[in-house]
Amino acid sequence: MFDIIVIGGGPAGLSAAITAGQRGNSAVVISNDSSGSGLYKAREIGNYPGFPDISGPELLEKLTAHAISSGAELHTGRVSTVMPTGEAFHIGYGAAILSSKCLILATGVAQTSLFPGEEELLGRGVSYCATCDGMLFRGKQVCVVCLTPDAGEEAEYLASIGCGVTQLHTSKIRINGEKKVTSVTADGKEIGCDGVFVLRKAIAPHMLVSGLDMDNGHIRTDPYGRTNIPGIFAAGDCTGKPYQIARATGQGQVAALSASEFIQKLDSQV
Repeated sequence: MFDIIVIGGGPAGLSAAITAGQRGNSAVVISNDSSGSGLYKAREIGNYPGFPDISGPELLEKLTAHAISSGAELHTGRVSTVMPTGEAFHIGYGAAILSSKCLILATGVAQTSLFPGEEELLGRGVSYCATCDGMLFRGKQVCVVCLTPDAGEEAEYLASIGCGVTQLHTSKIRINGEKKVTSVTADGKEIGCDGVFVLRKAIAPHMLVSGLDMDNGHIRTDPYGRTNIPGIFAAGDCTGKPYQIARATGQGQVAALSASEFIQKLDSQV
């Protein structure tokens, strides 16, 4: 088990990992491939202190190297589940699960528009992880909304364990049902099913973490990066404007310091 899992490999997440290591905490950063981020595509950054005119890829490379030298592990993958058990947080990404004493959310700005019915039926037929929940639908009909390059592989996995799979490659989706999923409407056509796997590149924080307090699409935190859920902290653009790299790195450091304090109190109770 790690002391800290950081979700997000941008400036906030990498800064948090650096500080975690310097405080003697084991940390792992889980994030999508950084080459798809807006920062990576920036040819020139003019306002990051001490690094005038550095490019986005260069800055990410320096931050990543610093995090690794501080002892952090970096894992590439799409986080699909966050499972708190009271004593730990279990994070599912790809086919893997990692556990930690606390969690730092540094996911960046969530620009995800949910499908009608998605939030209401989450956990009642709607899932974001085929490897996590696939066996619950063995022998049943499922729809896979393919919004990532590897969605086809997850659809194949579901078929291999006995699910009847319909792949959907459209943005006009409605998930139907009251107490549980009964069908999906795609481009005006209704398809009966027992489950829907929505496979998109990133999942909004409040959909990952049940009960997370949000404010106008951003994670609500106190000045120390603490959310309303004990053991979960947040930093960077996911907490609100201004969307600036220097702010994100500072918040990452603050969140890691708060997480370190949380871990010390946790360990003292053992």
